[in-house]
Amino acid sequence: MALRELKVCLLGDTGVGKSSIVWRFVEDSFDPNINPTIGASFMTKTVQYQNELHKFLIWDTAGQERFRALAPMYYRGSAAAIIVYDITKEETFSTLKNWVKELRQHGPPNIVVAIAGNKCDLNDVREVMEKDAKDYADSIHAVFVETSAKNAININELFIEISRRIPSTDTNPPSSSKGFKLRRQPSVTKPRCC
Repeated sequence: MALRELKVCLLGDTGVGKSSIVWRFVEDSFDPNINPTIGASFMTKTVQYQNELHKFLIWDTAGQERFRALAPMYYRGSAAAIIVYDITKEETFSTLKNWVKELRQHGPPNIVVAIAGNKCDLNDVREVMEKDAKDYADSIHAVFVETSAKNAININELFIEISRRIPSTDTNPPSSSKGFKLRRQPSVTKPRCC
């Protein structure tokens, strides 16, 4: 079975639940007291999708403004970007639109964009309507899902949908692979002295 490595970065304001989404996906756990990410953290998880194994290389970026300049380092070369907002905080949805603009200008041209409205378990204090977010995601051809890292709602589905949107390797002929083979140089035997 073919193994594909898919670099995925998470973007969004601090406190929207990016790290919690990653922990729920990779470790199937939730910590309500998780510390804010400094710079970025990295985790991996391999899942089977159709006849391939997808190894997600997940970069969880810090949401604080002071780390924002580092983001391009993580989304360059990414197969997908998950932009997370908190459904209970309208301003996090506004910030998300800035991330989308930045990705469109500076990110890879074929990057899969996913929008995750996190904390859907807090529906009673919702500030961002699901329809508004879905309409926006549709307008930019992005994956859209509302998630709850706390209650494990739609976390795996988010990554399955990313797998679905990434072109299969079957569409590329093997000769177009960008890899190369290392070959050992034949060793030359030198005459030994005395």
